[in-house]
Amino acid sequence: MQPKVAVLSGFGINCETETVAAFEMVGAVAEKIHVNKLVKGHDNLSNYQILAIPGGFSFGDHLGSGRLMGNRLRFGLRSQVRDFVSAGKPVIGICNGFQVLVKMGLLPGDKNLNMKQTASLTLNDIGHYVNRWVTLEFDPNSPCIWTKGIKRISAPVRHGEGKFVTDNKDLMDFWEKSGQLTVRYVDPKSEYPSISTETLPYPISPNQSWRNIAGVCDHSGLIFGLMPHPEAYHSTWLSSTWTRENIAHGRGEPIKIFRNAVDYITSN
Repeated sequence: MQPKVAVLSGFGINCETETVAAFEMVGAVAEKIHVNKLVKGHDNLSNYQILAIPGGFSFGDHLGSGRLMGNRLRFGLRSQVRDFVSAGKPVIGICNGFQVLVKMGLLPGDKNLNMKQTASLTLNDIGHYVNRWVTLEFDPNSPCIWTKGIKRISAPVRHGEGKFVTDNKDLMDFWEKSGQLTVRYVDPKSEYPSISTETLPYPISPNQSWRNIAGVCDHSGLIFGLMPHPEAYHSTWLSSTWTRENIAHGRGEPIKIFRNAVDYITSN
């Protein structure tokens, strides 16, 4: 079976083509779907096994990155989204898509699917948009199905609001213990594992996110969001160091993220 992936588009989303390419490289059938097509009932999320919310600048980031798109999905597609998640289907949000999932309350989320926001992604401490490569380290004990078996990868970041925060610091400890703080920025020169709660300096941490968080999952591990762009490094020639490394053309390290979701669907 080839899993069908709904890759949302419209209203300023601009990374849908790369996201489709990444899923198709690992054997899925990915389709770009304008959000309004779902809101108006011309299609339904029940027709798909995976949902992807790509990066971009939805609604121009007015009122905060991901805020308006999050509201569009939370209220315009509330029943579809709840049914999709309740059915145990994987969801990924990348960059602006991560911001959307956080602000609509699906990440870090809760077991009752109340869709109440408990965290946020706010302005980078550097005070402006950042576009550079980072090194990411993954929690091997996380329930996240998207990151299974991945230790470290490199990926680009492109955002102005990527600092993960919450107004309830006790939640940080809870998410830490439950393995929901899935991905962190790390110093590429450090030994593995090197996860630390101390905020790393710029540019290792491009936004000064609390506990160096680059991505989180929900309690089930099926809903996953991250600020870096794994789809932007789906092939080795997209790497910033490809010509210097003189390696053969092939799939980029982050393609494992998309492979894990497809494998999860085909094996379940």
